[in-house]
Amino acid sequence: MSAPRKYPQELRDRAVRLYFDSEPRPVIRQLAIQLGIHPEALRNWIRQAEADAGHRSDQATTAETEELRRLRKENAELKRANEILKAASAFFASELDPTRRRS
Repeated sequence: MSAPRKYPQELRDRAVRLYFDSEPRPVIRQLAIQLGIHPEALRNWIRQAEADAGHRSDQATTAETEELRRLRKENAELKRANEILKAASAFFASELDPTRRRS
């Protein structure tokens, strides 16, 4: 489970929309101070919005990031299951070994 977000999603959406709708484009730092948020947070939100809109190719979209997170989690679960199956296979193979001494 991830940590709670410091800023609500509504504030994020409003800040990004305000940045893109303003003419001329405001300085990110000034807009962030007006909204009471950290400038780097706003800069990251704007970059992510640009990536989601297809204007940036140097950053993964939100959908790609979520899919990558899901696939990594699934991969970890499959690795754990594989280790359990290997251990069970080794255990049962040793039980069926006719050359093994029984006590």
